[in-house]
Amino acid sequence: MAGHSQFKNIMHRKGAQDAKRAKQFGKIIRELTVATRSGLPEPNSNPRLRAAIVAAREVNMPKDTIERAIKKASGGAGGDDYVEMRYEGYGPAGVAVIVEALTDNRNRTASEVRAAFSKSGGSMGETNSVSFMFRRLGVITYPASVASEDDMLEAAIEAGAENVVSTEAAHEVTCEVESFFAVKDALEARFGEAESGKLDWRPENTVTLDEEKAQSLFKFLDVLEDNDDVQNVYANFDLPDDLAEKLSA
Repeated sequence: MAGHSQFKNIMHRKGAQDAKRAKQFGKIIRELTVATRSGLPEPNSNPRLRAAIVAAREVNMPKDTIERAIKKASGGAGGDDYVEMRYEGYGPAGVAVIVEALTDNRNRTASEVRAAFSKSGGSMGETNSVSFMFRRLGVITYPASVASEDDMLEAAIEAGAENVVSTEAAHEVTCEVESFFAVKDALEARFGEAESGKLDWRPENTVTLDEEKAQSLFKFLDVLEDNDDVQNVYANFDLPDDLAEKLSA
């Protein structure tokens, strides 16, 4: 099991699910707000807003909640004004970590993220201090049932994708950031709406963890994700399958 996105999928999360969902909704509303203000309040003309709406649907956010957030953000003056920030550094066991945030107070968020790194025994670095160890990619996911492995690969390559990894459960299509929406649109024209579609940081190399180091890292990642300003966390760790199953039990 490699990377933080898979960790979230299998371990998300023991207890306090209502509180987690409320926090998750709050983070997506921030993204809907920033996406709406970055262009037109119309998904077909605003790719970032379209991606934010897909993310909202993934966590079952009600349609009227999505529409209210867009309407409020498109109302002009007033409301919260968020700034995009990216923090980088090393967490427990020397794992490289990228933290993406949307904040209305840069000093507060930087201080809280730095404190989380420090308390975990890690250290926050400068921008680009670890991002060179990752690739920025578009990632589009479909259930395995929508197409055979060969059909998905053929369609993805025709659409301009870079690679497809198919398993019994899903097809994961990856592409360059610049072609993300073109690839996504082409695949959706053929297979219908994607299960998920997002921009992701994928590690070029990973650090393999034992149980003690994994528990220390996950505690640190939880602290980051519990921060209201933090939108996404990426880390270049790898877990043996048997340890991943044990920790998710």
